[in-house]
Amino acid sequence: MKKLVLGAVLLTLTMTSCSDKKPTETAVESNVMLEEPKPVDTAVSSAKSGTLTPEAEGKELLEGMDCLSCHKVDAKLVGPSYQDVAAKYSEADIDMLAQKIIDGGKGNWGDIPMTPHAGMSKENAQKMVKYILSLRK
Repeated sequence: MKKLVLGAVLLTLTMTSCSDKKPTETAVESNVMLEEPKPVDTAVSSAKSGTLTPEAEGKELLEGMDCLSCHKVDAKLVGPSYQDVAAKYSEADIDMLAQKIIDGGKGNWGDIPMTPHAGMSKENAQKMVKYILSLRK
């Protein structure tokens, strides 16, 4: 009898571990991050095709990241609006702003820190900054 029960348990475990698992809820629905975000450099395929301007690529990169949870184009959310950033900085600040996206920061716009994006390339961060600066009124 013990062998029969043990066999049934092992069979159930084998079938469960080999079955096609599909999540029942998404990370957004449960408000829990299920996996580490992929680096931006591999996440944007159309930007790699070379058919977009750096500003358009930057816009795509921003939309594929977590930036929109804290920033909006024309209104302050948690962080400053992109238009406010564009009004404060110029093209001479592209490298500095790109590094801030990568390293994160605190203090320039208040006490709430900006999350670092350490897996992002400097080139992609610069494209994002170029898009933001293109929103200057």
